[in-house]
Amino acid sequence: MTARDEFDPLAPQREAAFFYGLFLRGHSIEALRQDIDVPRSMLDKWLQARDFEESFRRSLHQVYVYRKQVLAIFDGLVMNENIRPRVQ
Repeated sequence: MTARDEFDPLAPQREAAFFYGLFLRGHSIEALRQDIDVPRSMLDKWLQARDFEESFRRSLHQVYVYRKQVLAIFDGLVMNENIRPRVQ
C-alpha cells in the first residue's frame, strides 16, 4: 500500500484482481491467501514493539485493514468463479 493508494478507493479491488489473475493462472489459493493476509497475531506483535512511534502504529493498523479488504474481495472473486457456469 502506497500513499497514492490512500486516495485511490479502487486500490483494494485492483490488488485483489491481480491476485485473482494469479489464481486463474493456476497458483494455489491458499498460497495466495497467505500472501495477501496479515494475521492478527502479526499485527499484535508489531503493535507491541516499543520503538515504534504512534503514527507508525496507526499506519500499521491501516495496512492491516487494507489487507483484510483485499482478502475479502479476493475471496469474493474466487467464490464467484466457483459458482459461475463454465462455457464450453
